Amino acid sequence: MDTGLTSCGRPVTVHIQLPPGAQAAGHARQAAARMLAPEPALCPGPVAEDLVLIVSELVTNAVRHAKGPYALTVSMEKGRVGIAVSDGSVDLPGRRHATEETAESERGLKIVRALGADLFVSPSDIGKQVIAVVTW
Repeated sequence: MDTGLTSCGRPVTVHIQLPPGAQAAGHARQAAARMLAPEPALCPGPVAEDLVLIVSELVTNAVRHAKGPYALTVSMEKGRVGIAVSDGSVDLPGRRHATEETAESERGLKIVRALGADLFVSPSDIGKQVIAVVTW
């Protein structure tokens, strides 16, 4: 279920539980796009496009490398957005075994950083949150 607050000059926050598996990224992209589209005064169109890509990369990483349940929280205020993707794994990004390393390893996080996001990882009761903060 989507949970949102209207802006009225205050931060807008949406929190949704994501379905398991491959459907999670698409569901998250749609939710983020719905949230960002009606708020051009808070988030310009080109920035919104980058943010939807960041959401997609973070959720895809969670589904590929961590167990569920998955959730997405997006909090937006003028000039800044925080994106948090929760999963059920305590394994931290970048801490995979050498046998799992491939040329594609960590590509999603590199894309997120290239789009200007600061990345953080925070433990939670059931796993962790990977958090991207973008300012403009």
